[in-house]
Amino acid sequence: MKLQVGVIGATGYTGYELVKLLHRHPQTEIVWATSESSAGKRLSELYPTPDDTPLIKQADAPLAQADVVFLCLPHVASMEAVAQVRAAGARAIDLSADYRLPDPVVYERWYEHPHTQTVLLGEAVYGLCEINRRQIAGAELVANPGCYPTTVNLGLWPLARAGALGPRIIVDAKSGVSGAGRKLRLGSHFVEANENLSPYSIGYAHRHIAEMEMILGPHVQGEIEIAFSPHLIPVNRGILSTIYIEVDPALSEREVRGIYAQAYADEPFIHLLPPGQLATLGHTVHSNRCAIALTPLPRPGQWIVTASEDNLLKGASGQALQNMNIMFGLKETTGLL
Repeated sequence: MKLQVGVIGATGYTGYELVKLLHRHPQTEIVWATSESSAGKRLSELYPTPDDTPLIKQADAPLAQADVVFLCLPHVASMEAVAQVRAAGARAIDLSADYRLPDPVVYERWYEHPHTQTVLLGEAVYGLCEINRRQIAGAELVANPGCYPTTVNLGLWPLARAGALGPRIIVDAKSGVSGAGRKLRLGSHFVEANENLSPYSIGYAHRHIAEMEMILGPHVQGEIEIAFSPHLIPVNRGILSTIYIEVDPALSEREVRGIYAQAYADEPFIHLLPPGQLATLGHTVHSNRCAIALTPLPRPGQWIVTASEDNLLKGASGQALQNMNIMFGLKETTGLL
């Protein structure tokens, strides 16, 4: 019997991408999909697709009919919606930021809104599959990671886990325009974004820093210091993060590469590039992969890590489906490229 799936917020870029993945998945059936702004319409009226999935209002969604519900809502809006899904007995995979940070004080600091579901916050598992697979397998509520932190955390996790990562980290990241969402924003208009490169929320300002600190911070000696500079680039999709780090200088290049090879030896969606190659958007767009490349600098202990992903797939909907596969004991790669 197929898993019965509900999708809340099916008409944004991540919601639509998720619907496409679910239709291709051999063991899922979409039983309902919601859109507040387009209820009463079909998905084919909003996107150039033959998909005639009907759209209903969130309040009319029969939550109890679903085995699992994906929530593709903005932060804050997802908070109460997740509580309703869990109260109806369905498992939840939340693609917003509302359940990623276990400390409500930290959440309020970065998202400027108090967390109203602190009991559920304690139940949530951070859904970075390669790191938290065991916890995800038994979870009723999974918080899908942010797009930028997925590249950074996967790019640095092997060194952090080995206790070899220094506390000072500089991240220069580039994202395609779809990362800004489907709503109209001046900065994502064609004339503003085309033939342009725009930094935003640079330094210690972007909310995704909290997820990097949460995953990496406990594993570095001293207080972690992250300088993060995201940029908007004129492509539809994809993220490339160039990360400058310090590693235990006693480690040779062979040993550093060995740490990564051992950590990701059995990971189907991690693509470790050989020496001399660098990660590019072309390695990962339209796939659920994260490509990682390592470049040593002349001074011992200094490295540059490049990591890329498709922000709509490994950075959002693809990883959400990967989480679902783990939660329900399915082959992790099912329905994913």
